[in-house]
Amino acid sequence: MSSPVDAEQAWRDLQRIRVPQERVFDEFERSGANGPGATYTTAAIMWVFLAALGLDLPRWGVWLALAAYVTLLSALAVRYNRRSRMRLHHSHADWRMLASFVAGMVVTGTTIVLSGQLLEPLDPMSAGLVQATVSAAVYIACVGTTTRWSSGALRGRGARTAREEANR
Repeated sequence: MSSPVDAEQAWRDLQRIRVPQERVFDEFERSGANGPGATYTTAAIMWVFLAALGLDLPRWGVWLALAAYVTLLSALAVRYNRRSRMRLHHSHADWRMLASFVAGMVVTGTTIVLSGQLLEPLDPMSAGLVQATVSAAVYIACVGTTTRWSSGALRGRGARTAREEANR
């Protein structure tokens, strides 16, 4: 059983579906590019934490600094999550986002460990400041690059999904 298909009506229907989808991707990109506030704040919190660890704190001081670090990062995540106007039913996270998160962790962690070992002969205070500065700079450089790479394919994937739905 076949029904006649009006090509113009089908095109209008496709545009009616595609345009809101494009708006969702635009909003997703805009919410992700609201500015580097979260990145710089996270880097500043990391810098203070690493600089404090360079002071050769007692064990309870290290645990207190770690608790404060985790608390501040959690508060930052909650604050920026609440500010986001995007509430999508389906997540757009894919393997690229997971790969960029893991790569950022590995690069930043490796920088922290290696810079700590290389700067060990120095005075603890100056070694801690150098380690904190280098690690925060690597974090900022890594986050910007990986975020652009990981979110770059979202629009293309959405267009491909819309085309696949239209071909069915």
